[in-house]
Amino acid sequence: MEYGFTTAAYVGAAVLFILSLGGLSGQESAKRAVWYGIVGMALAVAATLIGPGSGLWLLSMVLIAGGGAIGYMLAKKVEMTQMPELVAGMHALVGLAAVFVGYNAELVMNAVQGLSGTEVEALKGFSAKVAHKTPVEIGILKVEVFLGVFIGAITFTGSVIAYGKLAGRVTSAATKLPGGHMLNAGAAILSLILLIIYMSTGGGWTLILMSLLAFFIGYHLIMGIGGADMPVVVSMLNSYSGWAAAAIGFSLGNDLLIVVGALVGSSGAILSYIMCKAMNRSFVSVILGGFGGAAGPAMEVEGEQVAIDADGVSQALEDADSVIIIPGYGMAVAQAQQNVAELTRRLRAKGKEVRFAIHPVAGRLPGHMNVLLAEAKVPYDIVLEMDEINDDFPETDVAIVIGSNDIVNPAAQEDPNSPIAGMPVLECWKAKQVFVSKRGQGTGYSGIENPLFYKENTRMFYGDAKKSLDDLLTRIS
Repeated sequence: MEYGFTTAAYVGAAVLFILSLGGLSGQESAKRAVWYGIVGMALAVAATLIGPGSGLWLLSMVLIAGGGAIGYMLAKKVEMTQMPELVAGMHALVGLAAVFVGYNAELVMNAVQGLSGTEVEALKGFSAKVAHKTPVEIGILKVEVFLGVFIGAITFTGSVIAYGKLAGRVTSAATKLPGGHMLNAGAAILSLILLIIYMSTGGGWTLILMSLLAFFIGYHLIMGIGGADMPVVVSMLNSYSGWAAAAIGFSLGNDLLIVVGALVGSSGAILSYIMCKAMNRSFVSVILGGFGGAAGPAMEVEGEQVAIDADGVSQALEDADSVIIIPGYGMAVAQAQQNVAELTRRLRAKGKEVRFAIHPVAGRLPGHMNVLLAEAKVPYDIVLEMDEINDDFPETDVAIVIGSNDIVNPAAQEDPNSPIAGMPVLECWKAKQVFVSKRGQGTGYSGIENPLFYKENTRMFYGDAKKSLDDLLTRIS
């Protein structure tokens, strides 16, 4: 009876997770999709707690309550600007869980060896499953455990470094040890050799040594990726965490973990590939830790940045008929989305056409800008993707860039030696006038100089984005 209920619950949860993923593809259905995921997870947890092999109720409830309380506090505390590093932190926990589950499976395999028939019959849960496996099935389990620990360890340290880069606690520049890619390859080859030894001898030391190598690979892979590629890294680590969860599912014989892990792993990989295409990056290059790079010195930028004040911007907006706003991470940091929404409402009330241009990798997380604009109640129909709006810039009177750098950088098209050479960008410099809201004259998170700031039709609206827009709004009724 309990097996039938658990299976049915797992199938229901899997369907809800699929509906959740599908619903997240559209802004209108995203809220409903989140609830599908919440209900699916609640159903999965409940089915696991009362299903076959259940026990340790008090400990389980304490851990669920503790995790739920921590999650609630984080959700209340974390700002939208911190969501990318929060996601990276969650990926790290999934990777670490895979490592612990793998070690636990190894301990169980050792513990059930040599037990008598009476002792085997008294076992429950995962121990009972392992005890009844044939030698061939034990061999398969060892491969699953080894892969789960390997992927989980890479995900853990890689996600920790990604968190550090996104939070500004680790340099955003791509840094590698001498012979970096050969070190990664050597560690991977040595891990494969350890798998062969582990399969033939069953020595637990091989699992520990492989874990250390995988920890190094995760650390070194992500350290070798620069700030401009961090949105892809977050998506890629999401994929890794999914495959780690699937490996855990195979080890535990949990069908739902296998299905959910495969969903997360494949969707993360597909999203990473789409984002790499949007950035004209090689998918293999990014996942191998920034293999390759610029072919020579970057092009020198000539000219000077010309500043403008709120009066000048407001006058240009009064005279304009069409406006395109390009939000970036700077808008998120300043929490200026409400001001941007209010500016949009006032300009549209004057009969002006106002639209938003969203680059696929704007911000530091896929969909980051879309979420911020939705939070500020900007109408969905005026928020357009790059491919939908890029051709409209030549007919646009004013383009306003708020805290963006790489996604509006002409060097992607003009400088073959630029780190972002070939990356599709929003061609805002083709508008009649361009205003860039920026804190100062620095190169930003990725450290890449932007010729847009020096063009004749560009004016720099310096200052914190929220304060600058507050000042601007006092001049636009």
